[in-house]
Amino acid sequence: MLAAGPRFDVAVPPNGYAWWYIDATSECGAYGLTIIAFVGSVFSPYYKLSGRWHPDNHCAINVALSGPRGAAWAMTERPAHRVARGRDHFSVGPSAVRWDGDRLVIDIAEISAPLPYKVRGTVRVRPEMIGTTAFRLDPAGRHRWHPVAPRAHVEVEMTHPGISWSGAGYFDSNFGDEPLEEGFDEWHWSRAHLENDVAILYDGRRRDGAPFDLALRFDGQGRWHDVIQPARAALPRTGWLIKRTTRADAGSTPRVIKTWIDAPFYARSALATRLFGEDVRAVHESLSLGRFRSLIVQSMLPYRMPRAIW
Repeated sequence: MLAAGPRFDVAVPPNGYAWWYIDATSECGAYGLTIIAFVGSVFSPYYKLSGRWHPDNHCAINVALSGPRGAAWAMTERPAHRVARGRDHFSVGPSAVRWDGDRLVIDIAEISAPLPYKVRGTVRVRPEMIGTTAFRLDPAGRHRWHPVAPRAHVEVEMTHPGISWSGAGYFDSNFGDEPLEEGFDEWHWSRAHLENDVAILYDGRRRDGAPFDLALRFDGQGRWHDVIQPARAALPRTGWLIKRTTRADAGSTPRVIKTWIDAPFYARSALATRLFGEDVRAVHESLSLGRFRSLIVQSMLPYRMPRAIW
């Protein structure tokens, strides 16, 4: 990755993965969006069954929209002959992600599953700061995280569903040399835009049972520094009974505003919380890789994540 923007031509080894993640919330707070572009799709049952020898043969662009008039979900995996990656672009079938000088542009042309409907539109992500440092998430450095743009302005223009909005957003990337479930058993992550800074918090447990956490603040120039983790706070379990925890100022009580994605092993939510003396809204995710490893969950995945052969 360069300070000027992301690099989509990174080498992904067998068993490995790469993903680029964007989230955004509308200025009114009613709408939410996440987009994840995957190489070696970490949650793909097809990639796992293949032996994970060819990451570029298992790519997808996941789109999840929520809101009173614009809920949509799409995640179709496609093979290598439908994938093109270069320094500034990454296309998967009819959808593409490209770095356009000073902003990220995502062109979406997907079909939802299991109910088939169009998910189409364009999303533009203009960073307000650029992060230049990648961080190890495990001692051996097999899993790495790079906050590309901890704060960004996002414009959403969808034709299917027919909605348009703009708001604050976030853009990062993750890379790994082994399956995610080999490195971790669970994690809880959140990001919050403070008045001047951005707080990003990791908290979880590695596969060997060792805890891990990471707490950072980024200033307006994208410079980061470590901070002491706020106190751990429990959140209500999801509809699939996934355990959720977060970090918040001692004495405060975080509240789930809305759960955008409630899956058997994963949840993404909007929180009202208090961090570093400020009342903020945060984007939060909880991931149970122990649940993901179960055969029951693996058998459910193809219904929401189909694989195309064209």
